[in-house]
Amino acid sequence: MKKKVTVFGSFVVDLMGRTPHLPVPGETVKGSMFKMGPGGKGFNQGVAAHKAGAEVTMVTKLGKDTFGQVALDAMKDLQMNTECIFQTEEAETGIALILVDENTSQNEILVVSGACNTVTDEEVESITDVIKESEYLLTQLETNLSSIEKVIDIAYKNGVKVILNTAPVQPIPDEVLSKVNLITPNEVEAEILTGICVDSEKAADQAAEWFFKRGVKNVIITLGGRGVYVSSEGKSEMIPAYKVDAIDTTGAGDAFNGGLLAALSEGKNIWDAVTFANALAALSVQRLGTTPAMPSREEIDQFLQTH
Repeated sequence: MKKKVTVFGSFVVDLMGRTPHLPVPGETVKGSMFKMGPGGKGFNQGVAAHKAGAEVTMVTKLGKDTFGQVALDAMKDLQMNTECIFQTEEAETGIALILVDENTSQNEILVVSGACNTVTDEEVESITDVIKESEYLLTQLETNLSSIEKVIDIAYKNGVKVILNTAPVQPIPDEVLSKVNLITPNEVEAEILTGICVDSEKAADQAAEWFFKRGVKNVIITLGGRGVYVSSEGKSEMIPAYKVDAIDTTGAGDAFNGGLLAALSEGKNIWDAVTFANALAALSVQRLGTTPAMPSREEIDQFLQTH
């Protein structure tokens, strides 16, 4: 039986252009395509988990503007619960300017957080009952740090397992790390946080140990094409990535985290949850965009059967 989960995080409107190569400073490049759609790390992860079958409450903050309506329309289309969406006239809805190299699928992203960087303590406190009813809380570092610390504290005090995706990376107080059940950095974030270059399984063990010493219970480090490193309950293992032809890697980490949340909410163990999350991410990178690229549960199950 699946348990309720909460995703607390950012919403931004993605403004994505594809180009034959990424511009260097001072260069103007003629693009080949433009697409606008819902995004933001929190929103992407919430949609990925929802479409994968999880019972998700999405919590974010929007401006009262045209871009804010993009979020509400997307949630309505997906039949997602909008009760915990905050809105303000004091700040605009966040945006992300995304450039994608159409030959290599590499990307450059500028995020302006806008409203979701202004979440107040009172707003976080107002969702206490929603968090209490959840088995897991998934959050990232794209909203203001005070709101992240507050929501993690509420979850921890109520016995709700906290999953922290450390993107976009910034210093995290040890007091916050001590309340985290599962941390999910990629290799770059893991190196910035721990000072350890994660270029081997041994180095990943050392990085995991750094997190364990600060009270984190379980560590997952995503290593791109090399797969995923998992360390839990004294056991560590590398789980290989699925080999697919990627056309847009934007949002792959969000797809993974949303898939992980959905699988854990169904009672899967961490190892099976990572395999499920890998499948979701593999499907997402074969499509353009972030939120619109998240696959359905049927597609994930079919992919797992055939791979």
